[in-house]
Amino acid sequence: MPRLALYTFGVLKSPLADPAPLTNEFYDIGGAVYRKFSRQPGYLAHAEAADGDRGMLFEADWGAWGEFAVPTWYGKGRGAETTALAATLSLWTDLGPAFDAVYTGVHREALNRRYDWFERTGHPNHVAWWISDGVIPTWQDGVSRLEHLRDHGSAPHAFTFHHSYAPDGTRIEGSGAKSDQVRRPPFPPGSQK
Repeated sequence: MPRLALYTFGVLKSPLADPAPLTNEFYDIGGAVYRKFSRQPGYLAHAEAADGDRGMLFEADWGAWGEFAVPTWYGKGRGAETTALAATLSLWTDLGPAFDAVYTGVHREALNRRYDWFERTGHPNHVAWWISDGVIPTWQDGVSRLEHLRDHGSAPHAFTFHHSYAPDGTRIEGSGAKSDQVRRPPFPPGSQK
């Protein structure tokens, strides 16, 4: 049965190593989000570094998730003191559970404050795609899908929650949302909600 891979990427206003209260608050909320996600129905796994400290994303060992990679538009630092980005790579059973995790609860509260932490880049900040059971998406997979989305828009290869596709590549009707409103997209019959 296909599973949903989800990659998110954002450019932070300050480096991850910045000791400022706002950066610490971002870390605290991020920890709460991952604790909540790990208990969310439909959540399977997310990329976690086997080692590394705050800001050490490029040097960390990500195991089966592959070498850490970022989109071409990221132009800030890559060292422990200068890295200014937040990226996630996760695996879900279906669109519904991933959508619920992102747009409800503690993550919804964090989204409401995203411009406190993130720059407005004009680039997409998330991409989803279907993978076969047993496949682990890599950071490079996420980057290439996000760049494809930026260059070509939503397609079965790379899509957003609001312009979604079923595992067979058919467009999920009614999944578009106005830019000023977030609503749950409908999901195909038989998919998990």
